[in-house]
Amino acid sequence: MPKVKTNSGAKKRFSLTGTGKVKRNHAYHSHILTKKTKKQKRNLNHVTLVDKTNLRQVKELMNLR
Repeated sequence: MPKVKTNSGAKKRFSLTGTGKVKRNHAYHSHILTKKTKKQKRNLNHVTLVDKTNLRQVKELMNLR
């Protein structure tokens, strides 16, 4: 049986913590930053965990079943 490939987009966007949870970056922090406030940009800069509703889909993309 052939190897299962990891989704290329997912491996750039998600990473694992030491306990096996999936980390992600916030969206809306890559462009059109002039109209966003300093507070908004600062809060978008933090890393957070993937929500449990999306966790199964992300793990399938990264072959972490």
